[in-house]
Amino acid sequence: MAQFSHSSEIAVPAIDLDSWHTRVGAFERLAPPWQRVILESGGDVTEGARATLRLQFGPFSQRWVALHEVVRPGEGFTDVQESGPFASWRHAHRFESLGTGRSRLRDEIDFRLPLDPLSRVALPLVQQQLRQTFSYRHRVTAHDLKRHAAYSQTPLRIVMSGASGLVGTALAAYLSTAGHTVQVLSRSSKPGGRYPSIPWSVADQTIDPEALEGADAIIHLAGAPIATRWTPETKERIRTSRVHGTELLARTIASLSRPPRLFLTASAIGWYGAITDDRPRVESDENGDGFLASVVREWEAATGPADDTTRVAQIRLGVILSAAGGALQKMLPAFQFGAGGPIASGRQWFSWIVLDDLLAAIEHVLHNEDLSGPINMTAPNPIRQREFANTLGTVLGRPSIAPLPRFVVEALFGEMGRETVLEGVPVHPNKLAESGFEFTYPNLDGALRHSLGRT
Repeated sequence: MAQFSHSSEIAVPAIDLDSWHTRVGAFERLAPPWQRVILESGGDVTEGARATLRLQFGPFSQRWVALHEVVRPGEGFTDVQESGPFASWRHAHRFESLGTGRSRLRDEIDFRLPLDPLSRVALPLVQQQLRQTFSYRHRVTAHDLKRHAAYSQTPLRIVMSGASGLVGTALAAYLSTAGHTVQVLSRSSKPGGRYPSIPWSVADQTIDPEALEGADAIIHLAGAPIATRWTPETKERIRTSRVHGTELLARTIASLSRPPRLFLTASAIGWYGAITDDRPRVESDENGDGFLASVVREWEAATGPADDTTRVAQIRLGVILSAAGGALQKMLPAFQFGAGGPIASGRQWFSWIVLDDLLAAIEHVLHNEDLSGPINMTAPNPIRQREFANTLGTVLGRPSIAPLPRFVVEALFGEMGRETVLEGVPVHPNKLAESGFEFTYPNLDGALRHSLGRT
């Protein structure tokens, strides 16, 4: 029988550590982004309950069923594998009080590999992967609890669109582990899912206003993906999915007798368009040129009907870094094989933010009544694309000298490639900085090491 343990001091009482782990979004928050693990059923941490996971290995997958064998509120819980990849697996999650508002998070695992003793040659690799996984889990736990503790502990009811996307999935989990109630806007009227749903249809411009009455905040993240070749039909879908959905919610909010205190919508740094100088752009800078700039202009203007009813904020998103999706996930295979490198000249600006800092920044806006209007959601240190490629290669321990020529990007992606890959703008999070928000990962090296588990 092999053993593994990992422990960390956390700056909250043990009871808060326990509460965080037993809330609905804890599984999603603890799943490392470089691993493909899906919670198919279960998730309630009660004695005798089961959780069914699906582990993805490229085109292959394996089912893992875990039983919560022992649950001691405020102290921890233990689960055991009933079926899965190990010959046996027993995992004790322990929350030990250290007094004066501190606790120790300790994970202790006893396991046996399949085909033991023949498989013992693989034990060092498994131990290394466990260290990588639990180091990440403990960082996220400490990060989230520290962020949540900075704000009022009053539970809020938050309605969210786009909850199945990269940001929405993570944000719903992040807010629910803070103790808030999350409801999701869904095109399906069927019950089920991790969070209660409210049906709506952007195409039909329908939603039940009663379902939104009394919500504390409405967060609108839905929109058609832009990372595809832009045909006239695609461009219209990109525009209408953002503008029409925002208009529907803004009109509905304006009609409510008990409107939310905040209407927060996604936006993008595409607002600034293509630029020819290196001056960092802030929220007060004017709208630029190009398709994305025009879409963002209409998108932000669509919140207008709600302006007299509630606080409105538009978060201008930069490139979101996460191994779970988005640009970084798409780049990883090439860089992992040593075939990554700068795009075109590599001198175009790359304004980025790691996913965990984005979640914390949204929470900051949620609780800060002085923040409204457009808010740049980018790290304070934009870089050139060549520097991004070099840093990613260094973090992965791979060369990053294979350039992607400009003509290839234009041939593959056309206008989309020119506006999103071959052009860039340095963006500064001016409003976040002035409101006192502090980034956990302000520099690219630390952000990539966290997201890729390469600390």
